[in-house]
Amino acid sequence: MTTTLPGHRPGSSGYRRLSIALFAAGLATFAMLYSTQALLPELATAFDVSPSQSAISVSLATLGLGVALLIAGPASEALGRTKLMRWSVIAAAAIAVLCVFAPNWPTLLALRGIQGVALAGLPAVAMAYLREEVHQDSHARASGLYIAGTAVGGMTGRLVAGGLADLGGWRTALGGIAVLGVACAVLLLVPLPESRNFTATRPSLKQTGKVLKDPALLALYAIAATAMGAFVAVYNATGFRLAAAPYELGPGLASLVFVVYLVGSASSATAGRLADSYGRRTVVPIGCLVTLAGVAITLTHQLALVVLGLAVMTAGFFAVHGVASGWVAARAHATGGGTGQAASLYLFAYYLGSSVFGGIAGAAWTHAAWPGVAAEATVLFVITLLLALALRRVPSRVRS
Repeated sequence: MTTTLPGHRPGSSGYRRLSIALFAAGLATFAMLYSTQALLPELATAFDVSPSQSAISVSLATLGLGVALLIAGPASEALGRTKLMRWSVIAAAAIAVLCVFAPNWPTLLALRGIQGVALAGLPAVAMAYLREEVHQDSHARASGLYIAGTAVGGMTGRLVAGGLADLGGWRTALGGIAVLGVACAVLLLVPLPESRNFTATRPSLKQTGKVLKDPALLALYAIAATAMGAFVAVYNATGFRLAAAPYELGPGLASLVFVVYLVGSASSATAGRLADSYGRRTVVPIGCLVTLAGVAITLTHQLALVVLGLAVMTAGFFAVHGVASGWVAARAHATGGGTGQAASLYLFAYYLGSSVFGGIAGAAWTHAAWPGVAAEATVLFVITLLLALALRRVPSRVRS
């Protein structure tokens, strides 16, 4: 009989080590994953491709990650969480180095797709690892901290890439991201506590059926696709908007807009604490309303208000995602499904939405400028809100 050890509590050495390691891992993963988003206008010029074609450099990476998640999540049930997370970040950092030397557009796209596949090991199992290794009273809080790391990673990757692009072009920018990825891989290798409550199992069709049939989990998967699709659509088009009149900002200045990701980092951690106190069913719909308010504000033309709108939307999105992603692992555990499988399906939907709706944003920008992009995001966020409200009527099996 396997004895379950007490989970790490906030303030303990294990919790601090776990937080540092996963924060660094989340930072590296999302800095590398979205490194080309701040470079889309630069890449379009360098390779003589259209805005929608340049956005493929983001979509291929997220699509590769999403597809690989379907394998990585179930594989972690047999191989273990920590081993998969470590090798994932190491492999992705190595590919980031190769991206710097890509001789042409097709090669860069191929490397980006492979990098997405390599990155899958961390997000596929991070939430399942947290559920197993953190005390049950702090699950939402720990999940919020991890998502905060991903928010900082998304911001850092875009800031580093944009700033270095001004200094030395897109190759210098991707070189800086590669260095960041290697540094964070080292941070993940050293402090990450080994799993204490993981028990290797063979993924079963019965478990798979449970995570595919539960109405709450299905709604959460759909929330992942629509919310992330809207979020990436807005940011994919933001670089082109800021490079065009009346702003005409260079890559370095335009990338400063991603500082608003700090708001997302704070909102994710805060939403996790609020969910522990007031329930996930209350926090997620409120986050959806915040995202819609943010998109509406971006329709103004004053640069300060555009940035404010992005900040508000980012705060709402990370509140939704931070709470929903932790909710998936908790719900799957309560229903007897595989937490790794459920987390993988959530993230598969998340990155599928990013790839599809993020790619559509390029066409929306080309044909209808910012109002077209805002309309796409609004429709997707409204669907997210309706799904969140529907979750309030699904019988609860966990504290939600």
